[in-house]
Amino acid sequence: MKKFPKFSLLVTGMLTLFTVGATSTTTAHAASSAVNNYISSQNITPAKVTKSIWGGFPKNAYRHGTGKPEGVVVHETANPSSTIYNEIAYMKAHYNNAFVHSFVDASRIINIANTNYLAWGVGFPGNARFVQFEQVEVHSKSAFAHEVANAAWYTASLLHQYGLKPNDAAYDGKGTVWSHGAVAKYLGGSNHTDPVGYYSTTGKKYFGQGYTMAAFYQLVHSYYYSDFSGSASTPSSSSSATPLDKVTYTKTTATGKLSSNYASYRLYNHVKNAYANMTKYSWTSVGATTGKTVYINNKGVKDKAGTTWYRFTFSTDANAKQYWAYSGALDLN
Repeated sequence: MKKFPKFSLLVTGMLTLFTVGATSTTTAHAASSAVNNYISSQNITPAKVTKSIWGGFPKNAYRHGTGKPEGVVVHETANPSSTIYNEIAYMKAHYNNAFVHSFVDASRIINIANTNYLAWGVGFPGNARFVQFEQVEVHSKSAFAHEVANAAWYTASLLHQYGLKPNDAAYDGKGTVWSHGAVAKYLGGSNHTDPVGYYSTTGKKYFGQGYTMAAFYQLVHSYYYSDFSGSASTPSSSSSATPLDKVTYTKTTATGKLSSNYASYRLYNHVKNAYANMTKYSWTSVGATTGKTVYINNKGVKDKAGTTWYRFTFSTDANAKQYWAYSGALDLN
């Protein structure tokens, strides 16, 4: 595993930091990626998340509060001879120096630290802003493609979980999808550049073309807007006891208002019971009132129950937080 200087928990978790302004969602412009094309042509299915939360990690809130990260940082371990379990064991033994939330390899996504609390992987001020995971170095064409698919899908699932939109931070340092190198460039805190070097050399070795963060972002973007409705994109956890509902999604552009009966329902980060890590929100937290305008961008119908759900925002700002609610909470114009 990479070695980091010890980061002050007090500084990382408690200091008031400047707020990054809202920006529009961006889409990376990159040449056709041999790795992404291979993932598509081979119909590679990302792994499911295995939750193996260790209670020894400290629990400190992000700068905006518990359960409120602002994006995802992608790392790689810079250790060509380690395994995912070696890395996890090392991290538990040395978490005072550094730790991340999860590890990814060609066949596994293992979540070891609660993503509702910050990790120590990129230093100040990034630790207080982002969910972070490490990729273990792999050594074959198929393994690298599977690992990249797992990492991109996991990034997309975290964005969904926390109501964030994909936005590549490489261009202006104000996005939701970050490499460790982008954090170092725009926010400081370390001098690491991963996973850029690993992506480049491994892509060239097995695909004749260096893999890039721009290509990775394209894959994240693709998974995110699949809405996790396909079998390859159904988030689940080995600890999930309740079967998840299948949902058919339709892109929808409409406006509406909160109905007089909205308070009888709840706000969610996804269609209720369609996603393993559901988050509920109170109506008071969004200043809800009967007749308040909403901007709808997606519709979900549960395949079995036939119930209809809508995804919406309360403003037209490109970075406005998105919520899901049962159709009864809304009156569509």
